[in-house]
Order: sequence, then structure tokens, then C-alpha cells
Amino acid sequence: MNPLVLIVGRMATEAKGVRGEPFAAGRRYFHAVARAGGTPLMLPPILSLVDGVPDLLRRVDAVVLHGGGDVDPRHYGQEATAEQLYGIVAEHDEVELAVVRAAVDLDVPMLAICRGMQVLNVALCGTLVQHIGSDDHWMQFTTPTLDTDSLAAKAMGTDAPGACHCVHHQSLDRVAEGLTVTGRTADGIVHAAEMRSARWIVATQWHPEDSADTDPQQQGLFDHLVHHT
Repeated sequence: MNPLVLIVGRMATEAKGVRGEPFAAGRRYFHAVARAGGTPLMLPPILSLVDGVPDLLRRVDAVVLHGGGDVDPRHYGQEATAEQLYGIVAEHDEVELAVVRAAVDLDVPMLAICRGMQVLNVALCGTLVQHIGSDDHWMQFTTPTLDTDSLAAKAMGTDAPGACHCVHHQSLDRVAEGLTVTGRTADGIVHAAEMRSARWIVATQWHPEDSADTDPQQQGLFDHLVHHT
């Protein structure tokens, strides 16, 4: 049986071919997991499911946390101060924070992408820059430098990936204890991190799923996630 990879879904307002408002997650994540040999499953963001998250994580082999709106600053001890904050949804925050904490406790392999990287940092008591004050990382390709011995560099086969698609206006601020920064862009913004005490927990600020179908470096992150189940 293929490894089961949990993807946390989003609340959505519309979808074709379904009755009522849907839950959703981008197809690119599912396809990248499937190419890696995993079977992707979606967990809907329903608050009543939070208490059962640890039991669920015992039944899957890996987790993907993907991009989306901002984390409510109250989860990292701040008031909302940036007018650019968007897409804050309580259900998304509560379910994803529960998934991260359970994955860490149970040592379930995890790839945390963009917002997912920020959720990981917040779940471990780190903080975020609410707005980086630049559009250089919004719908732009960046070229982060990775530590040569990092899990991300090993998965991608390079410490200088050349086409990493970014869609973010926030970044890690205080890095949580237990999380090691393993990559930055030239402006100093954290773009890769990992938990070295875990079996395989890697976070990227960019979106590897956006080009994983044609870029083996980006697909390598999903391949290594599934390989470490």
C-alpha cells in the first residue's frame, strides 16, 4: 500500500460539480504527492475534529502543510498591526496547529510549505513578521541559498535552487526553539528550515508544488518526504 500523506484542506466558497460550499486544497499538492508514490488524503478544517488529530496522525505516514492566508497574530502573542494581513480563518489555524503539534510529538514526516512553514514556527512558539514591507517575494521567483548539509539541499540535489516561486508577504521572525534555519534569500529572509531532532520535518517559504511537475529539484522535496515514511 502506498504511504498515506495527509493534506489539511481549506474552507472554500465555491466549486463546480458539488452541492453547497466545499472544502478544498490545490491539486498541485496532490499530484506532487502522487508522483512521489504517496496517496494524498485531505483533512477538512472542522473544529470538532481537533481532539482526534493525534489518533489520525497515528494512521497516516506523512503530512503536507500548504500555502494560504495569514495566521492570526494572537497565536504568536501579538495584536494585528499590519493592514496587509489577509485570509485569517480560525478553523484553519486551530486544525493546522493541532496537526503540527501532533506530527512533532509522533515524529511523523512533514513538508511545511509557505504558510505551512509559518504555522510550524508558531506551533513551536516562534513569531512572524506580519508584513515584510516589500513585494520582492510576492508572485516572484527567488534563488535561496541552502546549507549544503540540509535536508532540503539533499532532497533537491543542490544548495542553490534556481527557480523557487514565492507568494508571501510574511516571514519568520523569532525562530522557534528546535527549528534550524537552513536557507535564506539574499535579503536575509528565512526560506528553509528543518527540525533536526525529527525523522524528516522540512519547511520551505517558497512553493515547490508550483513547478514540481517539470522541475526535479522541486519534486525532490515531495519524493524525500514520501521516502522517509
